Amino acid sequence: MKTIHKVGLGIAAGTLAVGGIAGASLAQADPTATPTPTASGTAAPDSGQRDGRGKGGDHGQRGGGVDAAALAEKLGLDEATVQGALDTVRDTLHAQRQDGTDPEGARPDRATQQQAMAEALASELGVSTEQVTTALTEIRADRDADRRTAFAAKLDQAVTDGTLTRAEADAVAKAADAGVIGYDGGRGGR
Repeated sequence: MKTIHKVGLGIAAGTLAVGGIAGASLAQADPTATPTPTASGTAAPDSGQRDGRGKGGDHGQRGGGVDAAALAEKLGLDEATVQGALDTVRDTLHAQRQDGTDPEGARPDRATQQQAMAEALASELGVSTEQVTTALTEIRADRDADRRTAFAAKLDQAVTDGTLTRAEADAVAKAADAGVIGYDGGRGGR
């Protein structure tokens, strides 16, 4: 075999080995991890329990993935009031998309959904849209930081356990930072 073919096969085999090891370590992710809400209050789907409405049911996150307790704390409101508003707003926005009364017609883009959620929540809760938007943005930033920290700890543990080399863990972390994969091992790039 020509040298160039041998080098190519070696690189391909190495890439597959690193991918397999990284995939195996990411597959062992903590199934109880809490999803991270976006500024609109939507979150990546969780693999845990459901509340019967198709949304994550743990940690007060029924209203489109928003953590009612965290939002209530940020806004200085009662958690039950915020949860009720989240449920109402989510149901209203969903119904508008289903029955065609949504002025946008088709499903709006993420930014439009975020704005609609913030405006509807602000109206329902009797606070400004800016307050809701700021609170949701802060909640998302806190959750993202927690996910990054947990992801780094899992990679460090994989290195300690000998599952990954430091170079492989660094490569996986770099891929997550670049948005190639998500910090939960899923797809990246929001």
